[in-house]
Amino acid sequence: MKPKRVVVTGLGTINPLGNSVEETWKNLCQGKSGISRVEGLDTAIASKIAGQVKNFDVLEYLDRKEARKMDQYCHYALVSAIQAMEDADLGSIEHKKLGVITGTGIGGMQTFEHQTAVFLKRGPRKVSPFFIPMMISNIAAGRIAIHFNAKGINFNITSACASSANAIGEAYRAIKFGAADVVIACGAEAAVTPFTLAGFSAMRALSVRNDSPETASRPFDLERDGFVLSEGAGTIILEEYDHAKKRGAKIYAEMVGYGATSDAFHITMPAPNGDGGAQAMRNALQDANIQPQDIQYINAHGTSTPLNDKCETLAIKTVFGEHAYKLKINSSKSMIGHTLGAAGAVEALILVKSIQEQKIHPTINLFTPDPECDLDYNPKKTIDLQIEYGMTNSFGFGGHNAVLIFKRLS
Repeated sequence: MKPKRVVVTGLGTINPLGNSVEETWKNLCQGKSGISRVEGLDTAIASKIAGQVKNFDVLEYLDRKEARKMDQYCHYALVSAIQAMEDADLGSIEHKKLGVITGTGIGGMQTFEHQTAVFLKRGPRKVSPFFIPMMISNIAAGRIAIHFNAKGINFNITSACASSANAIGEAYRAIKFGAADVVIACGAEAAVTPFTLAGFSAMRALSVRNDSPETASRPFDLERDGFVLSEGAGTIILEEYDHAKKRGAKIYAEMVGYGATSDAFHITMPAPNGDGGAQAMRNALQDANIQPQDIQYINAHGTSTPLNDKCETLAIKTVFGEHAYKLKINSSKSMIGHTLGAAGAVEALILVKSIQEQKIHPTINLFTPDPECDLDYNPKKTIDLQIEYGMTNSFGFGGHNAVLIFKRLS
């Protein structure tokens, strides 16, 4: 069977910079930070800053009874999917060919913490009968499928911070090889909680610039001191090209490449010289049937941690050679923070918007360039850029690497 073409026809997002694609894009282009101080934390938790979703009311989309049976991560996932499906304006569709693939690193963490407290204080009889179906990481995929009567391919991927990039990649493959006509590909996370902040703080993974939240996330900066925990969701509607054209759909971009590898090296540290990430980039380029010099822009993983930023830079140099210095690169995490399992979807959405608008947002807070991170990370302002092909990288604890490539539809 000849592989099918895959296009993007809908976008939706909830994140610290905005509760819609338009609001998020506007704030990104203005270089605004969505990071702030988290109030009411135990003083022993070192990092007291995060990217929190603001002014979000799930009851604008769901009734109260339904919403009460879902964790916050599921609220974000379902609402971003509703936005994206409205944007795609699908109308009638064969439900057996409509799929849902989600990605989350943790799942229902807020429910887990709350119900654990109930169990410890009040005993097992007081644990909610909805505890398990609210907490498990696949439940957003199930909820989205129920909401849209999507009876096609349906599952969740958990590969830490690469989760939703893998979800988009597997959705792309499902359409490319005929398993679906349309897939709702979503990433969601709602893990800005005391327990999660305590855990990452214990690892010394988080920034502790508590007095300057807006400047705490500093990808590729010499003085970066860790990532900033964040929350939110992103959804991309992927659709088979002929199916989209037949119904006169608005098409944002075409997805053409996906690469996934494992470092097989360490549970938290990236492989030396970024070898795993480099191979994922090569795989994505090969899948897209293009050369490294065909890429104009990379939305980097860019976490603001000492090892990741250096290793990602090395990986890009390994794959792109001298062309690496001609690439435009940025990190959306400089403004949004790190949404963990949702990051791949949120950043893929931003890449698609960049292709549509033919411009890229800045990497803010790059005050003192790290000599080991010597590429062009666009530190000053939003710029116009002719983008034919763009790439986005996602790397996760456990050594998971996922790379996606989109192109302007010609």
